[in-house]
Amino acid sequence: MGGLVVYLDTILVPFSLFLTAGYHVYLWLNFKKKPFSTNIGINEIKRRAWFRNIQGDNKKGMLAVQSLRNTIMATSFTASITILLSVALAALINNSYKASETSHLFDNPIFGLQSGGMFAVKFGSASLLLLLSFLCSSMSIGYLIDANFLINAAPEFSSPEHTQIVFERGFMLAFIGSRLLCITFPMLLWLLGPALVALSSMALVWLMYELDFLGKFKQGDKQIGGEQNMYA
Repeated sequence: MGGLVVYLDTILVPFSLFLTAGYHVYLWLNFKKKPFSTNIGINEIKRRAWFRNIQGDNKKGMLAVQSLRNTIMATSFTASITILLSVALAALINNSYKASETSHLFDNPIFGLQSGGMFAVKFGSASLLLLLSFLCSSMSIGYLIDANFLINAAPEFSSPEHTQIVFERGFMLAFIGSRLLCITFPMLLWLLGPALVALSSMALVWLMYELDFLGKFKQGDKQIGGEQNMYA
């Protein structure tokens, strides 16, 4: 029975992590090589076109501020969720550990290892992902606020190339922060057993694939492909 418990934790959890990491490596490669096949690639091209349009017209500075404000609010919401989850997770650590010590329900192999060290790993991994998500979201807010100032700054104080780099870093960090928050939820389910981690990770990867790739929209791909030369 003990061997089965160790087997579930040492096989299913690493499998879930490698599955999620492998998917994002695949997404990143497609984003770099075939950006028009991914949502993030198309959004980046649209942002660049929008940025060039804003930079060429000083009267649209207020429009840039209002447009970036929506992204800043969404990123702030993500950062707030990560902090609330971190605080709630810290509050539950002691009570959950005591419950596992006194309840025979957690002796079932489906819940995996329930030792003190394993509890620290389970809560620590989820807390680490939440903190990384908060860090990326906070850095994203900083970059987007700087981009607000740089877009409206005089040309002698900021070059368009530098402003666009700051602009794109803000959006990319916001994307990473939201993804880290999504990956945290399967790790939280580890408290209920490694099997749920594997199942939720597969469901999450399938959902992200449906949102990230545009393979089903054939007509949209043709139209986008025609626009590729325009923004290249």
